[in-house]
Amino acid sequence: MPGNVPVQPHVRRLPEVIVNRIAAGEVIERPAAAVKELIENAIDAGARRLDISLDGGGVERMIVTDDGVGMSPDDLTLAVERHCTSKLGDETLVHINTLGFRGEALPSIGAAARLSITSRPRGESGAWRIRVEGGKTYAPEPVAGAFGTSVVVEDLFFATPARRKFLKSARVEGRHVESVVRRLALAVPQTAFRFVLDGREVLDLPAQDMAARAAALLDASEADGFLSVDGVRDGMTLSGFICPPSVHRSTANGQFMLVNGRPVVDPVLKTAVRVAYRRVIEPGRHPVVALMLSVPPEQVDVNVHPAKTELRFADEAAVRSLVIGTLQRALEHGAGVAGVRPVLSSAPRASRIWYPPEQGQGAPSPAPAYPSAPQASGMAEPRLMFGDTPSARTLPPVSPAMSFSSMSEQDVSAFGMGAQQAAGQAGAGASMPAPPQMGMAAPSGPDHPLGAAVAQVLDTYILAVAADGALVLVDQHAAHERLTHERLREQYLGGRVQAQRLLVPDVVELPRVQQDLLLARQPMLEKLGVEIEEFGAGSILVRALPAMLGRSDAVSLLRDLADELEADENGAPDEMASLDGKLDAVIARMACHGSIRAGRRLTPEEMNALLRQMEATPRAGTCSHGRPTWLRLSRNDLEKLFGRR
Repeated sequence: MPGNVPVQPHVRRLPEVIVNRIAAGEVIERPAAAVKELIENAIDAGARRLDISLDGGGVERMIVTDDGVGMSPDDLTLAVERHCTSKLGDETLVHINTLGFRGEALPSIGAAARLSITSRPRGESGAWRIRVEGGKTYAPEPVAGAFGTSVVVEDLFFATPARRKFLKSARVEGRHVESVVRRLALAVPQTAFRFVLDGREVLDLPAQDMAARAAALLDASEADGFLSVDGVRDGMTLSGFICPPSVHRSTANGQFMLVNGRPVVDPVLKTAVRVAYRRVIEPGRHPVVALMLSVPPEQVDVNVHPAKTELRFADEAAVRSLVIGTLQRALEHGAGVAGVRPVLSSAPRASRIWYPPEQGQGAPSPAPAYPSAPQASGMAEPRLMFGDTPSARTLPPVSPAMSFSSMSEQDVSAFGMGAQQAAGQAGAGASMPAPPQMGMAAPSGPDHPLGAAVAQVLDTYILAVAADGALVLVDQHAAHERLTHERLREQYLGGRVQAQRLLVPDVVELPRVQQDLLLARQPMLEKLGVEIEEFGAGSILVRALPAMLGRSDAVSLLRDLADELEADENGAPDEMASLDGKLDAVIARMACHGSIRAGRRLTPEEMNALLRQMEATPRAGTCSHGRPTWLRLSRNDLEKLFGRR
């Protein structure tokens, strides 16, 4: 054991080769770290094309070739010595404009592997090569070579076998290298990248603009599209591209973050991204983003760790606020917008959510009916199968203020009935209605990206057709849950949710722990329209509920709220957890109780009104629990499903 080793009586200076091998453990703990350092050197040298090739996950061999400025024999000799660099203009370590600056990478690699560097500066007639093996340096020698620099690393960690035995398989190490290459490729879109792993080409990216490079690296489908982000705060700027909440992954590997052009894996930024997506993405899933943060050099310290992937911000709160605020503004678009128009600035926004007019108010003016496509001669007019609705060449007018919750459960249309049931109600001998032409009711133009409703499936899902003919599927409960959620939150932020007092107060029996949690949150619940008071040991008296929830069951609602508060109380601590997050969870529970249910039949007017409100409601692409509210199947998607392509 280390504690039993006798202490040496005298302090001694370690040999230089041992010092280099010890330091190499911090700088190049795996092949990906070595590749990262070599690519950063190439980028700092002004490379416009980079070729990276690996064998055995980088352990057997890695080759990084660039067309940068190159190095002379004297530069090569200094480059493999520790703490020698050409990248620091002063000694303040503040205005660092290069990816590398510590002068540790090449000596560390040479101390743990067999390193060979061949370089030829512009204007020189020949190239020079220097070799370092296990810390032993050989003098430069003239060789043939192209302009730029080529670095070959072989037999990684042969001089430090203790480190080599802890490496993973070649496949795992290769994946780590690919992740590093992708992040560095985003930092310099003007540089072409080619990456070959064990003879297989993984990446071949030409020089391109940032939008094209982000699209290539994030690998998001064209249908989902990107949302551009742009924010400014206290001298800091945030730009980049994010995917809509419908695009997410099981890990954070799809998150690319640059700070002053440097790829980083920073916990402050990762937490801010997670909080920004918290209301619109499923728990446990991770959004896909490519963000570029620009910070004044004096407000960030990059000299934190030899790997240079960690930062220290002078004002972490300002950075979090900038990222969270900018991303949340970008996500406040209506449903369907991300798939139709990926640029946020053109997305329709609504200051409030339309709900039914109050009693005594005039009805809103109806929206114009959607035109249908022309009929081919000889074809019968299609029936849209809305119960007894006659054949029509246009959908019925749709009011944006159509109510979804005012209907009684018995007041349902015959829409969605089976063919035999519809025929039976029409009378004996009645002819069967013709199947609907799905493309007949699609609205023109991008103002209605969710299209027009044409059918309801399983009394749960709305089928609609968009202007381009794409099929849109909507989960009616999830969609209306988001509408109710945003309405409740809007009223809460406005001061107080309108409450409806119960004629006969309900008594809810709860465990003492949950009763105490509800009573402790009594002021917040009252602002949400839930008026409660203690009613003996283990019971709560409910006197009022939010008016917009209609005839919600007070008992089940209060029990669900108690479960939510108890789960939050027993959950893992979160530095970003706040009253806002807890409030949102409570509102989500209430919205679920106040939304139309799966299995409820809707009239065509109600379905279309639901689609219009989704398009005008922020964050309507997902429900209150982060699940998608709508899916879009384009022509290409349908052709793939049917094996046409």
